[in-house]
Amino acid sequence: MMFKQFYLGCLAHASYLIADGGEAAVVDPQRDVDQYIAEAERCGAKIRWVIETHLHADFVSGHRELAARTGAEIVFGARAEAAFPHRAVRDGDTIRVGSVELRALETPGHTPESISWLVIRDGRVERVLTGDTLFIGDVGRPDLASGRGYTPQMMASMMYDSLHRTLLALPDDVEVWPAHGAGSACGRNISKETSSTIGVQRRTNYALRPMAREEFVSMMTTDIAAAPQYFSHDAEMNRRGARALEEIAPPPLAAADVAALLERGAIPLDVRDNQSFAAGHIPRSVNIGLDGQYASWCGTLFPPTEHLVIVADGEERSREAVMRLARVGMENVAGYVDRGILGWTAAGKPSEELPQMDVAELRDSLGDMNVIDVRRPAEYVAGHVPVARNVPLNELPQRIRDIPSDAPLAVICASGYRSSIASSLLARTGVAVTNVIGGTSAWMQAGYAVAPGDAR
Repeated sequence: MMFKQFYLGCLAHASYLIADGGEAAVVDPQRDVDQYIAEAERCGAKIRWVIETHLHADFVSGHRELAARTGAEIVFGARAEAAFPHRAVRDGDTIRVGSVELRALETPGHTPESISWLVIRDGRVERVLTGDTLFIGDVGRPDLASGRGYTPQMMASMMYDSLHRTLLALPDDVEVWPAHGAGSACGRNISKETSSTIGVQRRTNYALRPMAREEFVSMMTTDIAAAPQYFSHDAEMNRRGARALEEIAPPPLAAADVAALLERGAIPLDVRDNQSFAAGHIPRSVNIGLDGQYASWCGTLFPPTEHLVIVADGEERSREAVMRLARVGMENVAGYVDRGILGWTAAGKPSEELPQMDVAELRDSLGDMNVIDVRRPAEYVAGHVPVARNVPLNELPQRIRDIPSDAPLAVICASGYRSSIASSLLARTGVAVTNVIGGTSAWMQAGYAVAPGDAR
């Protein structure tokens, strides 16, 4: 048997290929599916099954395209009610991949239709693919099914049974392979590890410690961060099935055409690094760099229907930016600026700069500046620049009015990535803002004083 995990760091997403006896199954595929086809060809296997553990909300799956290109059958939990031909499975149903048996375990809680899959060889359970039910160090959030008639408390109660009656009933040596890792918004504090065992999770996962159902439900439904706005959109796209990526091919655009689109309300999305963006960009651009959690932040900060124009260094990076937006269901890209910012300025179009300061300059200016820290509340509470106020980046568009205007404004995060996003969003509203290079990491490395405190 061949078992391979494909890990997509920018979305903290894990997918899998299982092959044996010339047959293969792909579990929870990302939207761009070439790698699965290539891997199956390398091991001489035909992909017969495309299996989804649930209706994913944080990315758009490539299940329909992969099935169309390989002739595979798509498999979902029966409660998903997927709107295309598929095999609907329930608890105990099995699929064979060569000599390997894949057995469905209904594990609702994150979503009603969640299915975990046992990987059984020679009669022995070797692995369990847990989707978003059980993560490494965490479990799935229970609040994503409200639109389908379930309260978070109802889902958390289901999760309690899925964990304690089903998954924890497995032997300690069974390997655990989830669909997400650290950074995913589908959990609260997922480990950086991408696999574990039932025994290790039984001992170390806070959500698996012995407790009454009522305590578990209360713990899982208290202080849940708001789900990013694209989650419900992506879940519905996955229920319907997304179109093939090749159908999404926005063109290069001349500067004059870009200017016309911006006049009609399109947003220039600059995907370069924050230093390049600061040196010069199209006015009113938003900077979300490709080298960070680009797609997640785009989906969090823009409605899925927002019209965008990509600004990147070169055609390859432009097309990558478009593809990565499509991974989170954002398909309204009008095009990308031909030759990027160079093409824009060569046509005589205006550009702007974003002021920057390092942490030494910030320290010397603390008495004269307002400071906004856009990290998550838990990061802020662990230690922040004195006088800095916490406005998490995901909340910023709704809290612009909370930004003080009685003094110059500096924005800081952990490294400069999120603060550049925030600074560009604020600059679009007319706020005079300076981005702090290096963020709180540089502040602490310099040995400057750090304040603990409540994020609220």
